[in-house]
Amino acid sequence: MKKGCVAVRVGLEEDEGEFKRFLIPISYLNHPLFKDLLDKSQEVYGFDSSGPLTLPCSVDEFLHLRWHIEHESKPSHHRQNHRHHASFSCPTPCLDLSHL
Repeated sequence: MKKGCVAVRVGLEEDEGEFKRFLIPISYLNHPLFKDLLDKSQEVYGFDSSGPLTLPCSVDEFLHLRWHIEHESKPSHHRQNHRHHASFSCPTPCLDLSHL
């Protein structure tokens, strides 16, 4: 595993156990949006879990979340022009990204 990263499994039980593994920077763990997802993970799976951290959201939702975290950390003069991403609606009740 790459230094400074943590492995996560992303997927929904309804998707017939289709989970995808991602390596994310440890810094994501401090991001407010990611903290919301960690809270949801604790509600769904509890603290007793072996293996990678399992996040209860769709892969598409996770990729959208990751996009926001990555683009917030990069200074950009046209960040305001990317409002089309704010219309994302979560296909599951796990994480509300509608305010983005």
